[in-house]
Formats: sequence, C-alpha cells, structure tokens
Amino acid sequence: MCSHMRNWQTIENTAFDLIVIGGGSNGAGVARDAALRGLKTLLIDKDDFGSGTTGWSSRLIHGGLRYLEYFEFNLVRESLREREVLLRVAPHLVRPLQMSIPVYASGSRAFWEIQAGMLLYDVLSFDKSLPNHRILPLQKCLQLFRHLNPKGLKGAAQYFDAQVVHAERLCLELVLSAQTAGATTLNYAQVSQLQVEGDRVTGITLDDLIAETTHTVQLSPQTVVINTAGPWVDQVLQGIQSPTPKQERKIGGTKGSHIIVDPFPGAPDAALYAEAEVDNRPFFILPWANQYLIGTTDIRYSGDLDRVKADDAEIDYLLNETNRVIPCAQLSRADIRFTYAGVRPLPYSEGKKTSSITRSHVLYDHCKDGITNLISLIGGKLTTYRQVAEEMVDAVLKKQGRGPIPCVTKQELFPGAISLNDTLIETMISKYQSLVSRETVFHLFSIYGSFAVKILALIDETPELAEPITPSLLDIKAQVVYAVQSEHAHTLVDICVRRTILAMQTNYGFDVLPAVTAILKQYCNWSDADCDHHIQHYHRFMEANSLPDFVTAQTTAPIR
Repeated sequence: MCSHMRNWQTIENTAFDLIVIGGGSNGAGVARDAALRGLKTLLIDKDDFGSGTTGWSSRLIHGGLRYLEYFEFNLVRESLREREVLLRVAPHLVRPLQMSIPVYASGSRAFWEIQAGMLLYDVLSFDKSLPNHRILPLQKCLQLFRHLNPKGLKGAAQYFDAQVVHAERLCLELVLSAQTAGATTLNYAQVSQLQVEGDRVTGITLDDLIAETTHTVQLSPQTVVINTAGPWVDQVLQGIQSPTPKQERKIGGTKGSHIIVDPFPGAPDAALYAEAEVDNRPFFILPWANQYLIGTTDIRYSGDLDRVKADDAEIDYLLNETNRVIPCAQLSRADIRFTYAGVRPLPYSEGKKTSSITRSHVLYDHCKDGITNLISLIGGKLTTYRQVAEEMVDAVLKKQGRGPIPCVTKQELFPGAISLNDTLIETMISKYQSLVSRETVFHLFSIYGSFAVKILALIDETPELAEPITPSLLDIKAQVVYAVQSEHAHTLVDICVRRTILAMQTNYGFDVLPAVTAILKQYCNWSDADCDHHIQHYHRFMEANSLPDFVTAQTTAPIR
C-alpha cells in the first residue's frame, strides 16, 4: 500500500514549540532549522510542498545582479553568501551556471555601467568558489555567440551564478530533512481558522484535504506560529478569529511567467541574460533539463492565487524578445512545451514600479497587532531561504525566553548531497547494469542525489520497475512508486510536476498519464475510480495553471 494515514490524535496531543504554515522553501527551511535545533516542529501546507512560488520560480540561485541598481547591496551580499552555502551543502541540486549579458547600444544600461556592476558583484562575492567575471569585446562575443542579433551589439559580460534544475526537490529535501530531525510534516492540510484568546493564538483549525476531515491543534503556552505562506500570507491572517483589529494588507505580489521550449536554431550553450526591448526588463534564456526555460515577466497580480498562469500577452512577449535577441530562433506558439507562472510574495507597495519593489525580506512580528506568538514572513527569495530560516528560529527562541541554540544549516549537508563524480555512482552502475542503463543511473543521481540508491533498491524487489515510464525519457517506473511511498506525493500533479518533471517534457504530462496511472494501480493500490478522479483533477489543474489560453486539454488529450 502506497498511502500514508495521518495520526491526528498524536498531532492534536503534541505540545509543539513551533507551527509553520506554508511549505515552500522558506517554510520548509524554517521547519528544518528548528528541528535540527531540537524544537518540536509542525510544518503544514494547504497544497503540496513547493507547489507555490518555489516550484514556479526561474530556478536560479543567484545574487540578484539587478538589485545593485536599487542599491540593495546588503541583499546582494546576503544572496551571494547563501549561493555559496548551497553550492556546498546541496551539490547534487545546485550547480554553477555561466551567464552572458549581451550589451546593445539601444539598451538602457551603458557598457561601463555593466562593467561597474560586474566589478561590484565580484567584490560582494569575495569569498566565492566561482570564477570572476570577464568582459567580451565585440569580436570575441560574435565568435562565441554566432547567432546573437549583431545590430547594435557592443560586446558582452560573462559571470557565474547557479541553477537549481529541480527547485521543487530542493524544497522536498528540506522537508525530508526536517522530518528526519523530528518534525511533523503535512501537505494538503489547510488552515481554516486561527483561534486567538487574549494576546495569543491558542488553536489552529486544520482541514485534512486528503481524508476530508477537520481537526484542531491546541497550542501550548510556549508555541509560536510562523506564517510563511508566501503569496497566501494575507489569506492565513484573514482566518484569525478574535476581536483584534483587522490585519493590514502585507503582500503585494507580482506575477512572473515562463515558457519551456525544446532546443531551437541558435540556442545558446550557456545561459543568456538579456534586456527586453519593449520594457527594458531583464529576462533569461536558460538551458534547463535538455530544454530551454525562458522568463520571466513582472506584473502586478491581484487575482486568484490558486489559478495563476502565463497569459497570451506574456507568452508573446517572451517569444518575441527571444526572437529579437536570436533572430534565427523563429520561435512560435507551436514550439511551446510548457508554460507556468508564479506570484512573488513581495511587500505591499502601492504605485511603485514592480522592478523597484524590494526583494529583501521582513519578519513581521504581530505583537504590533496585539498577538504575541505570531510572526509572518513578508518577501523572501529561494536563494536566501536558509538565512530567513535562521533569523526566524532565532526570533522564536527569543520569544520563548530560551538561550541561543546554534544554527547548523550552514554546514549541514542536504540528505541527498553527493558529488556527481562520487564512486557510489559507478558502484550502482555496475550493480544494476543488467536492469538499467548507465545513462539512467546518472539521470537518477542527478535528480535524487544519494536517494537514487533507494529508488534502485525498489527494482531489486520488483525488476519490472526498472522499465522506462515512456521510451523517450530516462525516468523509470520505480520513481512513481517512490514518490508515493517516500515523498508525500498524493496526486498525479505531485508526481508529474514536482517529484519528476514529466509534465514539462511530455505534452503537459498528458502523454504519460496512462502509464503513470497503470503503475499506481498495480503497485500503489489505486483503484480505477481513484485514477479517474485524479485524471480529472490533473486536467483541471493544467487548464487553470499551465495550458495557454490558445490550447485546451481537450485538444491535447481526451478527458477520461
């Protein structure tokens, strides 16, 4: 059986030190840090872990070069320091990425401004392991990037940041690490009410969206509640049941949209960081999982946070700007393999230019509102989640009147941490060569790190799980079973979008749904009715969050 029953009786009777609402990278990071410091921790998310801003990010671990324009030097320094930590503690997930910035005469930034920014970036990352920047004069630039638009091109700047191909899995490993350290972690557990008596949150009402039951967790006198719900921070606060004044709006999110395409004529070997001609906003053309990820936009968003998608105008913007920078690309809507959009949980800021809104974070202590054991996170980036977590847990300890407990997350390796030239990989290749190819073993380690050993162990017991899910990819059936058994996956969306990236590689995932549901029926006790229910849910999700308006699920694959 591949399902997990939640022990609500135990949860309701546990005196938690810390309850974290929101299981994106920031919330999962807080839960991990707290559990590693010995705090009894509960992490909850109304959807899947990493299903919000984390999963729909640009998948970069970066210092924020453009933040220099707004003199956010402290944020850039913090981000560059955290980038270095992640390269060290999660080498299987976070890898160096060379960026190239083509500089045009028509651009909003002069060549000397780009050079000055590069120098400052190097200074602020003085303790980095990555190379310093270099400036490419025009001829060298044209040699290296033969397909760049030459009109007005003055040269390029090159520097290094980092990429996390599987941002969702970075978040998941934080959750699993927190769990190993003693935290209780629940996805699909929605906060419907925060009960307040006097000056404290005294109870949290949770809806178990899997079992369709409702439960109340009573808080002990020392429990602190952390609201890391990202764009949903204000929604959580609306659930406060007390006579305290109505909460002022905290979040003013902006939408960032992306498209994924297959390799195209003129596609660069390394990442491009270009400036859009229409609005002078920087955007990325990123090699990603044997495809290209192009984004992002930055548009104020006040719509339904559970139905966020790239609209037609954003898609055309990204296609047109890519075709302008690389004229031979000739990308069209027909080339799009997947689209997605996320909402940045930025501080509410009326009338400000979206790009100028700070990307720094604020720990908002609700003492100001008369509630002494509630802190909300406003802002926060994927890159700086660890620093946010350290600050948040320090604040919790202070509220509880405890002495400081050292934070260990700067040194603590991720549970799947492994170098991709580790001898363990060769050992596994040799052990399983009769069942899976060398390329498949490398593929598994590049996604799961050392957890790949556990996936391969499943094919020891059931050799047919070594079969590919689809002939065009290296993913194997064991990954589906492992996702449900060991990774909190409850839906087809969890499996195809976040535990794997099948959805981004196989026609929005519709092409593999029959194979995936067959695996779930045979090895995870899903019934025909379960599969039909989840297929319907999958189609609704794709129509609401990914399929462009000019495509429908019905034209892509029939609904069962």
